[in-house]
Amino acid sequence: MIAWTPDLLDDGPPRYLQIADQIEAGIRSGVLKPGDRLPPQRRLAARLGIDFTTVSRAYTEAAARLLTDSHVGRGTFVRKTARPAETVDPRRLRDEDLSMNMPPEVTDPELLTFMREGLEVVSANLVSLLRYQSTIGGDQDRMAASSWLSKRGMVPSLDRIAVTPGAHPTMTAILSIIAQCGDTILCERITYPGLRAIAARLNLRLIGLEMDAQGVTPEALEAAIARHAPKALYLNPTLHNPTTLTIPEDRRILLADIVTRHRLPLIEDDAYGFIPPSAPPPFAVLAPGQTWHIGGLAKCIGAGLRLAYTVAPDARAAFALAQALRAISVMPSPLTTALMTRWIEDGTADRIRHFIRGEIATRQQIAARALSGLEFRAEANAFNIWLKLPAGAGRAELMGRMAGRHIGLMPSDAFTVDGDPGEHLRICLGGAIGRDELRTGLSFLQNTLSGGGWMG
Repeated sequence: MIAWTPDLLDDGPPRYLQIADQIEAGIRSGVLKPGDRLPPQRRLAARLGIDFTTVSRAYTEAAARLLTDSHVGRGTFVRKTARPAETVDPRRLRDEDLSMNMPPEVTDPELLTFMREGLEVVSANLVSLLRYQSTIGGDQDRMAASSWLSKRGMVPSLDRIAVTPGAHPTMTAILSIIAQCGDTILCERITYPGLRAIAARLNLRLIGLEMDAQGVTPEALEAAIARHAPKALYLNPTLHNPTTLTIPEDRRILLADIVTRHRLPLIEDDAYGFIPPSAPPPFAVLAPGQTWHIGGLAKCIGAGLRLAYTVAPDARAAFALAQALRAISVMPSPLTTALMTRWIEDGTADRIRHFIRGEIATRQQIAARALSGLEFRAEANAFNIWLKLPAGAGRAELMGRMAGRHIGLMPSDAFTVDGDPGEHLRICLGGAIGRDELRTGLSFLQNTLSGGGWMG
């Protein structure tokens, strides 16, 4: 083990990036040689006077750049085939969209090793994966999708399963099948902004349904069906974005009975369904003949895959979906499809979602402590909180005061279909931000609200 210590700047980039950059610089200059063992994470954290998780994140960043390898019980070593610095594009390492509700990024070195190994295995078929392939995934990929969906209690036949290029194109394709310009779609009164954007693009009318603590009410759904003759109902029923609520099973049964009686198609956006350890059964189980189930992988694995596992109500609907998707996006990416199939088959995908589940639970605890005294909705496995601003506080002004903080904020206007949006903010707890930076940012938010003359 070498006696290597990085020099950190108080006014520089985030500290974890500074450490990773200096590992890279040390390799380039020869100070760090192939096979050198880096200082243990806790020892380096104590030496630098910083949090252990910052060093852990830095070592994870170095591993992601293919500069180091970590071995449980032995430590972290400079790779014997560490890539030269010029092959690493820092623009890609630090590019992110803070307006999105993102999962926390994987920081466990052992899990990252499994992920990279899967990528290396898939790369053996690189040439064939650059060809045009099936619009809805090959048999091997749909078998993997079936295995993954079974974790949510679904056992659809393969002719109902489609591997699709993410939730957005899938929703666009489904709505183009079941609705025409000017038709009405029902959804939650506070709903996912992506649906609003798609509906506007397709010139569809959204009607927001009243919600209580258990989600959309059966009475509101019955009344809206009678009044508006809708073409479909859209729901985000588990860890609803942005309110974090989950529709309980008994309410789901009531809603499933209504859509079945009225033969109303239901688009189930199950983006977060794989995160909780015991989520209620999906609508695709309760009302399979009416439900288009979209099991997006952006939240439970990673948005960069741009994949979803979609279950159509029947084989004929799946065929129509394939034709619509061919016109919109041709096919899902064969590269990322093959990678996800590999990760499912070797267990890496399940390890990733378990990591995300545990890490976001820790971040929810950080948020609860940092924002103590403020009013907000949250759930242990939700990626965000839904903050109600204190009397007199304005969401636009607060977002202005938070500018430059590495925390994703979204005002309630973006989510509101009908009625007054109220003074709420969605605050994302995931993404590339580390625990320390999250804690600091949330504390700044708390101090801003309590010191801004807004809390009496």
